[in-house]
Amino acid sequence: MEGIDDFIVEDTEAARLMFPEPIEVIEGPLMAGMNHVGDLFGAGKMFLPQVVKSARVMKKAVAHLIPYIEASKKAGESSSKGRILLATVKGDVHDIGKNIVGVVLQCNGFEVIDLGVMVPSSKILERAQEERVDLIGLSGLITPSLEEMTFVASEMERLRMSTPLLIGGATTSRVHTAVKISPNYSGPTVHVLDASRAVGVATSLISKQLRAEYIRDVAADYEKVRVLRAQQSGATRLAALADARANRAALEFASPPKPAQTGVTVLSDYPLNRLVERIDWTPFFQAWELSGRYPAILEDQVVGDSARSLFADAQTMLATLVREKSISAHAAFGLFPANSVGDSIELYTDESRKHVLTTFHMLRQQMQKDKNSPNLSLADFVATKASGIPDYMGAFCVTAGGNLTELVTAYECQHDDYRAIMLKALADRLAESFAEHLHERVRREFWGYAPAESLTNEELIKETYQGVRPAPGYPACPEHSEKRTIFDLLHAEQNCGMTLTEHFAMLPASSVSGFYFSHPQAKYFGVGKIADDQVHDYAHRKGISFEQAKRLLSANQD
Repeated sequence: MEGIDDFIVEDTEAARLMFPEPIEVIEGPLMAGMNHVGDLFGAGKMFLPQVVKSARVMKKAVAHLIPYIEASKKAGESSSKGRILLATVKGDVHDIGKNIVGVVLQCNGFEVIDLGVMVPSSKILERAQEERVDLIGLSGLITPSLEEMTFVASEMERLRMSTPLLIGGATTSRVHTAVKISPNYSGPTVHVLDASRAVGVATSLISKQLRAEYIRDVAADYEKVRVLRAQQSGATRLAALADARANRAALEFASPPKPAQTGVTVLSDYPLNRLVERIDWTPFFQAWELSGRYPAILEDQVVGDSARSLFADAQTMLATLVREKSISAHAAFGLFPANSVGDSIELYTDESRKHVLTTFHMLRQQMQKDKNSPNLSLADFVATKASGIPDYMGAFCVTAGGNLTELVTAYECQHDDYRAIMLKALADRLAESFAEHLHERVRREFWGYAPAESLTNEELIKETYQGVRPAPGYPACPEHSEKRTIFDLLHAEQNCGMTLTEHFAMLPASSVSGFYFSHPQAKYFGVGKIADDQVHDYAHRKGISFEQAKRLLSANQD
């Protein structure tokens, strides 16, 4: 991608941090330089963007030493602290966090074997045994990945492995690791909150002095978590599904707004410059583990300098992406006649509403509530079929990941993790911005129920507008397989080049899909825990087995 290679003029500061004094080549500048950066990061004297940038300098500087390093390995020599295998589990495509963890571990003297994304358990465990790794790290973003991690743990137990298992990713947690994953494996299983914790966990697990006590402490902590969880589960009272439905939200549907146009609309090669102004930058800094909200983070006394430098690099790369159209953005959305039937929503082929085009299956809150607090379902935001009121619903999918894989691969081949991660992070921001921008156009133009709306980017981020756009996999509709219905409805593969993995992760990874609801009282909420009666009902509505439904809804059951 011509032009982007020049977006950082010099790495002299990074080089100075990497090599503060002369290092003998034969002693291995790879380990010495990275260990120094690791020490600075651990001491809070460097932040993640500097670490990744420094690693780039080091990797390029010592690329010519690879033959020597490989020869040393064959001779049985190694200056690494330990060998760790990292992988994003089967069905999941997200790897920004995993890649950052890999860089940080390398900067602290670990040898990292990264298998990439969508890696089946058999490949993970076969490679781990072949390479005789000291640690295995699993990563995932979508909730089905939690089940896959549990399966990998059970397979490690079946194979009688004892290699410590590290769990990480946005949907993972200490509680889930303790309750759902750890019980399936008798070896050490540890949740890693973020890249800054990875080194301490890995070091403790391979240290002859620290390992035994650390494993005992984690095991004792996780047992306390399991006991507390069991007590809390016993205290949580769920209503019968019939009672929860009787306590649905009582909303008025006097005259639901009719869309200016119905059916599917496709927006191909959408101009990137129209998306830039709607970017929410706070999650961008969070991806780099810099705490604070934009724009205040740029003046933060602790991370301000690093945030400003990172933001400047991002702006330069973003300008190049827009100018050269290096990545492409596509969208498809549809607005349809719709009515709710129980906790499902039927979409119709036309205004006659005689023929069902497709059906979305929603879930309902099942925790016991009083009558002043309804048990919500997204189906409540659409007028019931029995009411005879003609209502509408929308669905969308957007991506800003066209050509992204090729560009990222090119940077990785150049040992440039900094630019590769930067590019992925910007593509993610553009995809989210596209979802925000398109929703704005739907409200003002395509559906047209808020034609006079004029909001600042800050107001959009705070969601001060009418209507919501919940997405499958998120708290209001936590079951991911509904994405398949969205993709089929909008012909996402043909119209946007988007596909779904077997676990319903979207490809390209920088993509968003979801629903449009226009009701003034529509809001975001969490379904929370559900009981088996709702699982049975969900299985019946979707036409799947109870066992399949249990797997799909495992995150919402104890």
